[in-house]
Amino acid sequence: MAQRDAVFPANRHALYEEHGYSAAIRTGDLLFVSGQVSSRADGSPEPDFRRQVELAFENLGATLQAAGCTFDDIVDVTTFHTDPENQFAAIMAVKQQIFSQRPYPNWTAVGVNWLAGFDFEIKVIARIPAAAEA
Repeated sequence: MAQRDAVFPANRHALYEEHGYSAAIRTGDLLFVSGQVSSRADGSPEPDFRRQVELAFENLGATLQAAGCTFDDIVDVTTFHTDPENQFAAIMAVKQQIFSQRPYPNWTAVGVNWLAGFDFEIKVIARIPAAAEA
């Protein structure tokens, strides 16, 4: 069986313990990041939608950093949205700040009706740079 190592950001939020999951799993040269939401330190959601998206990306960035990765190492993205039509502009504005240059990662967006009090969630798969694997 392949070795799996849990990865957590330095300032991990309460949801990991409350719901029993890892922020990410490193196996070989791949990093599988759990869905990141706009969780503040106490696990509560950020109320402003645009800020929710920004904070979800900040939480994602912290998890990537803990594994020695950056946004440039992401190869696949899946996002979940509670109101895609009305949220699209805010999501695209933040997305374009993070992924401003080609090649862009793969991206799948899914409309959902429940995210445990959140309105946006992002999960990714990244390739771990060789220097970070050692």
